[in-house]
Amino acid sequence: MLIAHGGFDFAETFDRFAPLLADGGWRVVSWDQRGHGDSAHAELYSWDADLRDAVAVLRSVTDKPLPVLGHSKGGGLMMNLAEMRPDLVSAVINLDGLPSKRSVPDIADHERSKLMVQDLTNRFNFRRHAHEEVRRPGTLEGLAERRGRMNPRLPTEWLQYLVSVGAKQDDEGWRWKLDPSMKFGGFGPNRPEWGLGRMAGLQVPLLAVLGSEVEEMSWGTKPEDVEPWLPYGARFEPLEGVGHFVHIEQPRLIADMTLEFLG
Repeated sequence: MLIAHGGFDFAETFDRFAPLLADGGWRVVSWDQRGHGDSAHAELYSWDADLRDAVAVLRSVTDKPLPVLGHSKGGGLMMNLAEMRPDLVSAVINLDGLPSKRSVPDIADHERSKLMVQDLTNRFNFRRHAHEEVRRPGTLEGLAERRGRMNPRLPTEWLQYLVSVGAKQDDEGWRWKLDPSMKFGGFGPNRPEWGLGRMAGLQVPLLAVLGSEVEEMSWGTKPEDVEPWLPYGARFEPLEGVGHFVHIEQPRLIADMTLEFLG
């Protein structure tokens, strides 16, 4: 099983969850996406580049179709992979990667071209200064506290563990390993919410899980935003009282749901 982390995260965010899938008989493979975790910083970040990287990882594991699972951005990435290459994917599990701004799911080609120019301009303006930036140093506890403001439902012990594997220590203190020049989404006219409109065309089995508690890093999507776009036969699980990081808050529940779905 291939599993993809969310934006500005890293593979170790699955460290509580992945062993439960392994106990269920699966070999679980994940990777740090470019600019994240221990992967190298890149000259270019884009959705297409992330997709190509995902295919490269998949091909390094097997030449047969396999199930893919993704959280947040990783969920959208895996749905897009299954949409473009259904021959590589046997099933998709999307963990709170169903962004919606309640807008029209697609746009005309001339509008897409305008967005390309806008995105490129914004990206270059951002990159012009960001390539010289370094992340602000701090203590392990301080970085955990800052992360906790975005993920208030996660326990302090887990947040401190995330810092220990997702950050690095130097003479000045701890810094996240993330490339500070990286901007969510990368180049190109791609909007996360467009994936919801394309979801209806998926040709592989889909399990979609939605956390209902709105947090700073969540999409704010509601069940009624998702239901019209579900492909035939999909399983949809909205979870009350669970936030964006469904697999960290409820690892046993999500693992059992995944194993049952794949079984």
